[in-house]
Amino acid sequence: MKISIIDYDIGNVKSIINAFIKIGIEPILTNDKQTILSSDGVILPGVGAFAHGMENLKKYELIETINDFIETKKPFMGICLGMQMLMEESEEFGLNKGLGLIEGKVIKLPIQNSNNEKLPHVSWNEIQRNKSWVNTIFKDIEENSDMYFVHSFIVSPRNDENILAFTEYSDYKFCSSVKKDNIYGCQFHPEKSGKIGLKIMKNFVNLCKEKKNG
Repeated sequence: MKISIIDYDIGNVKSIINAFIKIGIEPILTNDKQTILSSDGVILPGVGAFAHGMENLKKYELIETINDFIETKKPFMGICLGMQMLMEESEEFGLNKGLGLIEGKVIKLPIQNSNNEKLPHVSWNEIQRNKSWVNTIFKDIEENSDMYFVHSFIVSPRNDENILAFTEYSDYKFCSSVKKDNIYGCQFHPEKSGKIGLKIMKNFVNLCKEKKNG
C-alpha cells in the first residue's frame, strides 16, 4: 500500500508517520504531485492557523493536486487543521477561504457553561455516532470511545449528512468527524489516541486496499 502524507510545512507529522509504521505501513511524506496522485490513500495533517495552512498549500501548489486526487475516488483524510481546511471558509482571524471540498465553515468552539472549561479544548473526549459507521474509518469502533483533542475551532458542515461523529464539550455538541464520499476528516488526533486511534488508521488503510482491489 502506498500512503502519502502531504508535506506543506505545517505541524509535526512524526506521530502520524510513527502510527502508520505501527500498523505495518511505511508512509511517504511528500508534496510531489505525481507521488500524491499515484498513492492509494492520502492524509492531510496540520496544526495551527487556518490561513497559514491555506497559504502553504498554495505555496506548494497543492490545492489542484488535492482536488485531482479527490477525483480519483481514493480515500483522503484530513486531521485536525487538515479537516478544517476541507470546509469552504473559516472565521479564524478574519474570513479565510478553504478548499471547499465539504460545504460548511469553521467557527470558534463556543463555551456554554461556567465549569472552568476553557479554550483550547485539550483533553480526551468521546466520539458519538451521527450516522452509520459501517464501512467507514470507524468500522468496529465502539461509540463513546475516547479520542485526543487539541483545538479551539470546529467545523460546522452545512449538511448534517456529512457529519460522521460528534463530541460534547462545555455543554456544546460539535462535529468531530466528517465524511463525504471518499473524503474523511477527524478533528481529534487518531495518531495520538492509543489503540483505538490506530484502529481508525488501520480502517483507513483497509478502505484504501478495498478501493485498490476494486
